[in-house]
Amino acid sequence: MIFLSDYNMLLSEYLVQGVDVWINTPLRPWEACGTSGMKVLVNGGINLSELDGWWAEAYTPEVGWALGDGQEHGDDPDWNAHEAGQLYDLLEREVVPEFYSRDDQGIPVAWVNRMRESMAQLTPRFSTNRTVREYTEQHYLPAAEAYRERSADKGAFGAQMVDWRRALGQKWNALRFGEVKIETVGEQHVFEVQMYLDGFDPDAVRVELYAEGKDGTTPERVEMQRVRELVGAISGYVYRASVSAVRTASDYTARLMPKRDGVAIPLEENHILWQK
Repeated sequence: MIFLSDYNMLLSEYLVQGVDVWINTPLRPWEACGTSGMKVLVNGGINLSELDGWWAEAYTPEVGWALGDGQEHGDDPDWNAHEAGQLYDLLEREVVPEFYSRDDQGIPVAWVNRMRESMAQLTPRFSTNRTVREYTEQHYLPAAEAYRERSADKGAFGAQMVDWRRALGQKWNALRFGEVKIETVGEQHVFEVQMYLDGFDPDAVRVELYAEGKDGTTPERVEMQRVRELVGAISGYVYRASVSAVRTASDYTARLMPKRDGVAIPLEENHILWQK
């Protein structure tokens, strides 16, 4: 074991060029990200790391090895001892035998296959090239286009947006939910929600059903359609949407959000009204 003081990017450059397996054992959830393990990829190194940071997202059995169960256990000494044993078992029973198992030409075939899978699957995802490209395509270019639109005609659109936000702030507290009806038809939950907008433009809001994601998936958002106007009510409307009955109807909550083309919601306008 060698202790390397003053670890920095230059020292990391030498390490990642020569390492065969990169072992990283942070105490979950204290892994800041995992860029050291990412740098190993393009150099043919294989990761053996805690399921935290980037490795929780990147790990699959064919690209490396994982420690832990993806949960937080604090400073539990029993769990630390368990993970230490898991690390030694992986090294003794899988990592070291795979590295030293060679064919007639002295090539560790299984190791090389794992190395290739790691490079092929992970390098395109965890690289500066991908990051800069996505930021440029998804954020910088749209932001530049939005600036051009808002600054055109002496900032006419920007002025309209300010007026819209002001009107929204004045009206928001008067917006409210009415009756909510839920009917299960076959394999669908059908939701009908009454909304009272107090004279506010119905095209300037979005009514949707929201459900938290399951098992780490993204939240489910289903836009509700305005189907009719309530008779005898001022700016009262009925919204409807259907969702799969795989999940219970109680998983879903209706909510109201602002909507306007050219405005980033909720970054630039974060009003939100939840059905109670």
